[in-house]
Amino acid sequence: MLRTILWKNDKVAMIDQTKLPGTLEYVEYDDYKGVADAIKRLVIRGAPAIGVAAAFGMVLASRQSSATTLKDLLRDLDAARTYLRATRPTAVNLVWALNKIYDTAKMSTDAQTARDVIFKEAISMAENDIITNKTMGRNGSVLFGDGDTIMTHCNAGALATVGYGTALGVIRAAAEDGKSVQVIATETRPIQQGSRLTAFELMHDGIDVSLISDTAVGYSMANGLIDKVVVGADRILSTGHVYNKIGTYQVATMARQHNIPFYVAAPLSTFDMDSEPQDVVIEMRRSAEVSGPPENRTAPEGVNVLNPAFDMTPPELISGIITEAGVATAPYVESIKKLFKANF
Repeated sequence: MLRTILWKNDKVAMIDQTKLPGTLEYVEYDDYKGVADAIKRLVIRGAPAIGVAAAFGMVLASRQSSATTLKDLLRDLDAARTYLRATRPTAVNLVWALNKIYDTAKMSTDAQTARDVIFKEAISMAENDIITNKTMGRNGSVLFGDGDTIMTHCNAGALATVGYGTALGVIRAAAEDGKSVQVIATETRPIQQGSRLTAFELMHDGIDVSLISDTAVGYSMANGLIDKVVVGADRILSTGHVYNKIGTYQVATMARQHNIPFYVAAPLSTFDMDSEPQDVVIEMRRSAEVSGPPENRTAPEGVNVLNPAFDMTPPELISGIITEAGVATAPYVESIKKLFKANF
């Protein structure tokens, strides 16, 4: 199993996902601003993974700080938290992890104790992510049958987490349970997370995968090639509205048209229980991701480009939301609340 991010020799080491699938290479950071840049440039991506990266970034910030009092250290940590939070506005795990680390430091008695406890908390977050994903996989495996062909969009695998994955974790669990499953992965324009990352890691793990263009989703479903769909999420509201990689809404709409079950897999840390749909900021990314870099343009120079990184899938299109605490189903306001009551 690929391990996306880890603490090594007092540095944060992570797979540089911008170089996949051609090169599997780890890069190391000893400065929290370097971690922030890595999150922004998609060296590391996927909601759970960037949450852990941000937590490790806060550990680096505590070690970079010269503060000798808890008050001064908290000031420096708050500045680092603000800096890291600005990198990706839509994924809720980022804010969850930053706040958890800061609140853990705030409960300490002195600066050195705070440094020690937040390091332990960040390590625990990383290890718990894998445990959570495996539990989620077990919960989701029962929804998929032997011989199923499963569509997935973007990358919600080991590379989007510390390890094992969310949506791909469900697929892995089904395979581990002895079920013969095949995967059809969308390329996921414009960053190609499906072709570069999902296809790479499924082939790495020996799981049967075929790649299609984003525009072949309807064709695949209309011709009976898909039995079920499972995707990850970057934010889920208490109402069951799901924010995931741009194009997810289209996949969900086509699945409903063809009576194909559409599932979402995400940990409870991805849930935003306070926001309403109108509150969520959709990240807009660089136009060059769509039009191509200056040396290899695929569109006329100067053309206007709209490049949202995420879209929202409404709850009525979702068959179930798979978590480590169980599977939520409609009505989502009630079932999500029950999952949280049982675990917090």
